[in-house]
Amino acid sequence: MSNAPLQKPQTAPVAAAPRPLAAPSVLPLRPVAPPVPAGRPRRRHGLVLGSLILLVVLPAALMAGYLWRQAADQYASTLGFSVRQEESTAAFELFGGMTALSGSSSSDTDILYEFLQSQELVATLDRRLDLRGLWSRPENDPVFAFDPPGSIEDLVDYWGRMVRVSHDSSTGLIEVRALAFDAGDAQRITQEIFAESSKMINELSDIAREDAIRYARADLDGAEARLRIARQDLTTFRNRNQIVDPTMDTQSRMGLVTTLQEQLAQALIDLDLLRQTTREADPRIKTAELKIQVIQSRIQDERDKLGAGTGADGAFADLVGEYERLTVDREFAEQAYTTALAAFDAARSDAQRQSRYLAAHVRPTLPEQAEYPQRLILWSVAVLFLGLIWSVMVLVGYSLRDRR
Repeated sequence: MSNAPLQKPQTAPVAAAPRPLAAPSVLPLRPVAPPVPAGRPRRRHGLVLGSLILLVVLPAALMAGYLWRQAADQYASTLGFSVRQEESTAAFELFGGMTALSGSSSSDTDILYEFLQSQELVATLDRRLDLRGLWSRPENDPVFAFDPPGSIEDLVDYWGRMVRVSHDSSTGLIEVRALAFDAGDAQRITQEIFAESSKMINELSDIAREDAIRYARADLDGAEARLRIARQDLTTFRNRNQIVDPTMDTQSRMGLVTTLQEQLAQALIDLDLLRQTTREADPRIKTAELKIQVIQSRIQDERDKLGAGTGADGAFADLVGEYERLTVDREFAEQAYTTALAAFDAARSDAQRQSRYLAAHVRPTLPEQAEYPQRLILWSVAVLFLGLIWSVMVLVGYSLRDRR
């Protein structure tokens, strides 16, 4: 019989019973909204449509009818020019190299640009061409035509519409476009503009030439008067002192003093020889001593006259000093006169060589076809702005309605 311990029999685990499923929760039923009904025209829709017709469609139609049926054709004449300044060189300058023969002045073009928009030019062309009559010919075009009873200020404003001036400051080129209701009138306007511009530039050139010559002439007159005074002072000095050239007298007097000094030296030598060879009572010694005294006295007198000593008033050296001062004044006046004369000749020569003129690179054209008014562009821009204004008004109206 086995002694192994008894083991309990293993039993299979019993599966847990499944839990019962919870009953689904039932949501309460809500009423379903009815479908959106079909849109119906409202009063505000009619107002929007009416405003579109009133503010956009009707003005656009009226504008189109006026532009294509009543607005007169406008012809454009173009003119292009620049201010040139020509300088011819002298013959000796040509050997040193070629220099620029022409150039443009930006200041002249700026002045001319302002002149083309001035009341003076408008009044001048109105007297010459009757601008009021030319620009008021279309009787059935009150928008683009000029009103004849208008003042000169009104004509200048209308000039700004009909005459366009463009200016390129970098190149100095000016372009003018003139409009008129007749092709020939447009060309005449540009031709007169070119003629008046040329006249104005010539006047500026004449003024500059006259100023340069006048200033040089004034300097020359001043230098000439100064030279005349210097020469008159020198002549007065010579007449007063009865000396033509004190320097020459000084040289002659200095030569005399030198000669006397030589004679004095020889007389002193002769006296020494006599004293060594003869007795003291010799009469020749007295004669030699007297000769020496006379020579010394004469030398002293000549030195006093030259101003080298303590002589009388009006020493000759003072006369020489005054003469040298007058001579220096005269020489300086002569140099100033020579310089002023050369400057005057140069200014006159430059004034004759230099000239400003208008060079037309585009002469006044004669149009064959009317380019203005640009009907389609004007009508499109007007319709665009009308549409924008109408859209803004509608948006503002709806925003005010939503705030209520």
